Amino acid sequence: MKSEVGRVAVGWLIVEDLVMVIALVLLPLAFGAKVASAAELGREIGWTIVKVAAFIAMMLIVGGRVLPSILVRIAHSRSRELFTLGVLAIALGIAWVAYEVFGASFALGAFVAGLVLNGSPLGHNAAERSLPLRDAFAVLFFVSVGMLFDPTVLLREPLAVAGVLAIVLLGKSIAALLITWTFRLDRRTSLTVAASLAQVGEFSFILAGLGVSLAALNRNTHDLILAAALLSISLNPIMFGMANRLSPKTLRP
Repeated sequence: MKSEVGRVAVGWLIVEDLVMVIALVLLPLAFGAKVASAAELGREIGWTIVKVAAFIAMMLIVGGRVLPSILVRIAHSRSRELFTLGVLAIALGIAWVAYEVFGASFALGAFVAGLVLNGSPLGHNAAERSLPLRDAFAVLFFVSVGMLFDPTVLLREPLAVAGVLAIVLLGKSIAALLITWTFRLDRRTSLTVAASLAQVGEFSFILAGLGVSLAALNRNTHDLILAAALLSISLNPIMFGMANRLSPKTLRP
């Protein structure tokens, strides 16, 4: 039962990240492309979607057959350092191809690289070797987020921050509960999914920064989103605690 709840919650979060990746691809077209008409914008968006679909298909079909064999050859060298370097080169290479050749984002390329590596017989080994790199990049990512955060927004506009935070904590949770109840999922699963979504994901920082660079968001709105995101992440353990308290006692661990 617990594993089923976890699969539903993780699957929902993956879908949320996929939607964010699509937004990262389409946002530059909507606000950064120099088009003369709505029809031309529609064609640009359609062409970009075709290129992204072609990239994903190529990686999952061709890359899914070629790259695992490359990993196996590297593993035969019995060098942990070379294997780690090979995993990193493949991941960064796929991300570069996505950006430079297909006009997609680095984030999409990195996500697809993870899917391709996971399909390899050595996928678990590759994930284990990349853990130190993942932790290092995670630290750098949150350091950069901290450098962008303006704490004075909490004093300047506390009501606006509280409003955005309420949308994240309550709005997303209520929407998740309504959808899970519509599909007749049990109460524990519904509450776990709601608690999982009661935060802003890491992709939102990238999306907000891209919005500022494209003049789709002003700096003040960016600060509000960043403040609500950091607060929602900090409060998320409390949301899980509330979900556990409201779950049926017979299903608690």
